Amino acid sequence: QVQLVESGGGLVQAGGSLRLSCAASGSIFGGNTMAWYRQPPGNQRELVASITDGGTTNYADSVKGRFTISRDNAKNTVYLQMNSLKPEDAAVYYCYLRQSGRRYWGQGTQVTVSS
Repeated sequence: QVQLVESGGGLVQAGGSLRLSCAASGSIFGGNTMAWYRQPPGNQRELVASITDGGTTNYADSVKGRFTISRDNAKNTVYLQMNSLKPEDAAVYYCYLRQSGRRYWGQGTQVTVSS
């Protein structure tokens, strides 16, 4: 089994920054992809950014140039540095891991952006 535990959410003013972390534990194999998704109130969950264990990244157009995803493979941890936050970035952010055809989700962390 795999467990994902997020941290780092909170309240920030527009234009501010937050850094999310997600630590994976359990049976973690090579060849995995980790990602951050978000779900704004009343909307569907959407991909924010993803990163393979080889370091290949992908970003949603709405966050390009403002958010940076990174990971520490030795710690099985993925990070999301969020800069220049906007009110529309407010959502519950979920950590995600895909490996060996299976998908795992964290419990989510709330990000609130005040205007």
